[in-house]
Amino acid sequence: MAAAEPKPPAGVATARRLARSCWSAFWDYETPKVIVVKNRRLGVVYRLVQLLILLYFVWYVFIVQKSYQDRETGPESSVITKVKGITSSEHKVWDVEEYVKPPEGGSVFSIITRMEVTPSQTVGTCPESVRVTNATCGSDEDCVAGHLDMLGNGVRTGRCVPYYHGAFKTCEVSGWCPVEDGASVSQFLGKMAPNFTILIKNSIHYPKFQFSKGNIENRGNGYLKRCTFDEVSHLYCPIFKLGFIVEQAGENFTELAHWGGVIGVIITWDCDLDLPASKCNPKYSFRRLDPKHIPASSGYNFRFAKYYKVNGSTTRTLIKAYGIRIDVIVHGQAGKFSLIPTIINLATALTSIGVGSFLCDWILLTFMNKNKVYSHKKFDKMVDAPERGAGPGPCASQDSTLTDPRGLAQL
Repeated sequence: MAAAEPKPPAGVATARRLARSCWSAFWDYETPKVIVVKNRRLGVVYRLVQLLILLYFVWYVFIVQKSYQDRETGPESSVITKVKGITSSEHKVWDVEEYVKPPEGGSVFSIITRMEVTPSQTVGTCPESVRVTNATCGSDEDCVAGHLDMLGNGVRTGRCVPYYHGAFKTCEVSGWCPVEDGASVSQFLGKMAPNFTILIKNSIHYPKFQFSKGNIENRGNGYLKRCTFDEVSHLYCPIFKLGFIVEQAGENFTELAHWGGVIGVIITWDCDLDLPASKCNPKYSFRRLDPKHIPASSGYNFRFAKYYKVNGSTTRTLIKAYGIRIDVIVHGQAGKFSLIPTIINLATALTSIGVGSFLCDWILLTFMNKNKVYSHKKFDKMVDAPERGAGPGPCASQDSTLTDPRGLAQL
């Protein structure tokens, strides 16, 4: 007789059975257990949560936000400006070449409305301005020769001299004389300034969608000579009166012209490219940009000088200009239907509806009177079915007699 084959050790046999059990369990299909709870209040909460989620996605996500579109923000933009008009002060008539700085016609420019003019300055010595710290003096000992104050008007000579007017004295400086506050003359240019016209020519381009448009309508050359902006009748005539811009920004023109300020002209291009191009229109808004309620930083002014020769010596006219600075700001976004964001947002909407089930399950198992009964019905206590001679294993088959009295596990 042939010798009997030796039996494998008990541990090896158990490991083999466990491996076969896990391999078999890997191919099982699991499905959630559904329990119908006859509770009207819980049902109302469940349907209400579903309705709110559905309304959020339909109204806000898809209608308001248009999340079914592919979007591009920040269009490529160009701005060209041109100011026209004349005004007068107490001493002369001013035209565009004199009161618009800089003259290139960019998106940021200033319209001078008031000037403090210091004429005929030459290089020499004169009293320092009383506005400069420690400029007043009683004798030459109070003035250090060679001292240079960064906020002053020149290098101190060491002498204490009488001021331009009044009984006090200030330290003498070497620089452009006379200093500004000693001989400046104020000139107001704002008398006719509200009637100045400003042409703002703007073109935008959305490269992702290859879409371009401008804010001037093609009606021939004569159209822009006789129209001014109106949001209803002349939307594509971007010629604005300065007084209209200041009024729309909610400012007082006389006060703004006296101390200066910064006004933003905001052009918004929000375009739904699923609609015809004629529906993509610019929207204009106006607001003051500098903090007028903070005295230390409100207003707007700058200085420049005009140089010329008198008897062979260099002379200049120093001008401290107060004005209205215009900043043209262009922004916007464009959107067009795309399948990918539509699918993503639809999947998100369908998934989010399941939040209602999660919320109601939490209420059911936490706050309801029979929450222990519901918990027992919802979560089965599975017991591993041991094979002959073997203890329970983690991948063993489940006992359907304990958990499936109707025998559904046999399907």
